[in-house]
Amino acid sequence: MTTPPPGQVPGVEPEELPEKLPEGSVLLDVREDDEWQAGHAPEAVHIPMSKLVERLDDIPEADQVYVVCRSGGRSAKVTAYLNANGWDAVNVERGMNGWSAIGRPLVAADGDPYVL
Repeated sequence: MTTPPPGQVPGVEPEELPEKLPEGSVLLDVREDDEWQAGHAPEAVHIPMSKLVERLDDIPEADQVYVVCRSGGRSAKVTAYLNANGWDAVNVERGMNGWSAIGRPLVAADGDPYVL
């Protein structure tokens, strides 16, 4: 992962993330409830972007917060917000689309996960 130019958020490609996140890291999924229910990373924490500000206390204590959405746009905004407010956050580029494209695991409530 490289340091971004001014005005850009730090990002990491899904391929660069270890299969098991390092101790002290968390994967924060900021997609909406229907997207989460369709399929999400097994270890992810779900806080929809639309509820983030009111649920900041629900973000687990972590040295590094990896933020993911469907394609990387919403998570980039959340990453910028978190970094401006004291977190060490990194955007997962290509989001869950990229995550699933490289064969990373997905889970869903109905047992048939997909990225929505």
